[in-house]
Amino acid sequence: MIGIFDSGVGGLTVVKEIKKILPDAPIIYFGDTARLPYGNKSRETIQKFSEEIIEFLKSKGCKIIVIACNSASALAADYLRKKYADLKIYDVVTSGSLAVAEATKNRKVGVIGTTATISSSVYKKKISEIDPEIQVFTKACPLFVHLVEENWIKRPETRKIARTYLRELKLQKVDVLLLGCTHYPLLSKIISGVIGKRTKVIASGEKLAKELKNKFKDYKKGETKYFVSDLSEHFEKLAGEILGEKVKIEKITL
Repeated sequence: MIGIFDSGVGGLTVVKEIKKILPDAPIIYFGDTARLPYGNKSRETIQKFSEEIIEFLKSKGCKIIVIACNSASALAADYLRKKYADLKIYDVVTSGSLAVAEATKNRKVGVIGTTATISSSVYKKKISEIDPEIQVFTKACPLFVHLVEENWIKRPETRKIARTYLRELKLQKVDVLLLGCTHYPLLSKIISGVIGKRTKVIASGEKLAKELKNKFKDYKKGETKYFVSDLSEHFEKLAGEILGEKVKIEKITL
């Protein structure tokens, strides 16, 4: 059983990529919608929330955990691996770092994410470990999460905000831009349009899904179940749009 969690709806972009490659894999998804966003919270708070979610996923029989939240990946992944040595834990930061290192040609990459993710410098460290010659330019884009959660994906205001956020990275002439938050792929068309055709825009979900496929070729087929800490009609609608199908979502209290 694969457990996947995020602070909200963004992690469903990772679920979508995994289901493309492992369509019958048994998955439990948890979105911590009552406490989002994680991007403006402290390391201690994010670790506490992540622990509570993993305990829930373990109770459902999950042996594999995917941290589909960049803030939790940045600030809690190492802590969680030490605490839960019995679990196989994947995180989107590691997968995303590998993806951009493989894709860049001019050794200049950009990373956008929440304030917590960017402030942690985790991407600079991870990418440098893979290839010390790669220059990493980062930019916090905290409003993007709220815009996605409010489904302002096609609003002109969102494009204007994207231009402001991405101006510095355009000037650096990065040839790869990593969407360092799982909410951001929902804004990929706007982001790609603003950053320009010469820059390849990458999300970590596809790379992570391929890693799972390589590791878990034999698995028992099962269904995907969705849980959240707060449920609204708005979330249900947005989840359906992301996944391309109407899904049953259950609200639970941790």
